[in-house]
Amino acid sequence: MKIIEVKERTPMLVQQLLEVWEKSVRATHLFLSDSEVKNIKEYVPQALGSIAHLVIAKNENDFPIAFMGIENETLEMLFITPEERGKGLGKHLIQYGIKNYAVKRLAVNEQNPQAKGFYEHMKFKVYKRTEHDEQGNPYPLLYMSLQ
Repeated sequence: MKIIEVKERTPMLVQQLLEVWEKSVRATHLFLSDSEVKNIKEYVPQALGSIAHLVIAKNENDFPIAFMGIENETLEMLFITPEERGKGLGKHLIQYGIKNYAVKRLAVNEQNPQAKGFYEHMKFKVYKRTEHDEQGNPYPLLYMSLQ
């Protein structure tokens, strides 16, 4: 496995990361309906194209298996294929983000308790809660900072 920041976000790479995103979301965001996943998916390519730092993890076949997006010391996105969850990749990526991009903050869906627990394990602590996500949908967000 190798971790790299990608500057060039080719259509092929964006499509590969979109597949990682969808597999990850369907495995972890069980509170979202199929139509909500499809709706959100339309915005993912734009997010991938505009995030300041896009870091991907590739497997031995040079295929993306995880990615994270970082902006202004904030982890904006972290998605891992279901097959790779629980193997330490998320921890490795978070540590990479902290070391190389000074990640200090993130937001996580309250309805994704596994992610919240993972970030707590990584020494992030909730400092704020909102009733709605950043798009105004009724999905509470927990804002966490590194302790």
